[in-house]
Amino acid sequence: MWQMPDFLMQVLWEGFVSGILYALIALGFVLIFKASGIFNFAQGIMVVFSGLTLVGLHALGVPAWLALLLTLATMYVLAYSIERLILRNLVNQPDIILFMATIGLTNILIGMGQWIFGGETKTMITKELFLPSGSSVWEPGGGLVIFQHIDIAAAVIAAALIVGLALFFSKTKVGRALRAVADDHQASLSVGISLNQIWVITWFAAGIVALVTGIMWGARSDVSFSLQIIALKALPVLVLGGFTSVPGAIVGGLIIGIGEKVFEIYWGPLFGSGVEGWFAYVIALVFLLYRPQGLFGEKIIERV
Repeated sequence: MWQMPDFLMQVLWEGFVSGILYALIALGFVLIFKASGIFNFAQGIMVVFSGLTLVGLHALGVPAWLALLLTLATMYVLAYSIERLILRNLVNQPDIILFMATIGLTNILIGMGQWIFGGETKTMITKELFLPSGSSVWEPGGGLVIFQHIDIAAAVIAAALIVGLALFFSKTKVGRALRAVADDHQASLSVGISLNQIWVITWFAAGIVALVTGIMWGARSDVSFSLQIIALKALPVLVLGGFTSVPGAIVGGLIIGIGEKVFEIYWGPLFGSGVEGWFAYVIALVFLLYRPQGLFGEKIIERV
């Protein structure tokens, strides 16, 4: 099989698309963890909830562009509510308390989603959002590589959002404030930075990431509550790249995405089916044992 460069190229392309979407999911986790030190277990269901909201509004007759704006507004209301009702009341609590709060938030959003939208699978409104369909064929050296247009769009949009957020954090006043809060909460307070405002902005940014992820994944495989399982694939990405690193999320996502596809195709027959399901977690376990801070994460030393 190694004599089939076109087949390998097909595998690498599919792995790249999966990897950039894994990186996008992981970015939502990184944003919140950097600003508040909270591992947001609810990021996965936020992906599902945003996608369901968009599709549900359009099903009620709302034009796609207005449904998109209303979904963004919904994610802002969600971010504001989380800050008001959860973060503000749990500030300075142990990390495990905050983590458990996000688990509770996950179950609340699952219940709300099933109550409002039902539990059945929904079809993403790709045509109404002007997302491309169909495919293109490339024939390198007589071989055959198929590029799905939605995959190309997903990769471009995800990459653009990642670059845009990176520029936002590095070039804008709000972005620098977010980085300051990530480095030292107390020092940020002393220079007049509002933690509450920063947390709302951060959760809203994570909500935007969740919405884009929901649209892209939904366009590839429909919108259902099983998408939150896919979102858990971000955990190995975070372990690999580092919980506080945006470049780490990108590199980790690409390594996991490409690695699992290549491993499934070329070594899957040796290890049995389902390799793609556990490959990422094996890589994460190795990193936890030998480099727990990840490739780009910071090694934290605590005084005992």
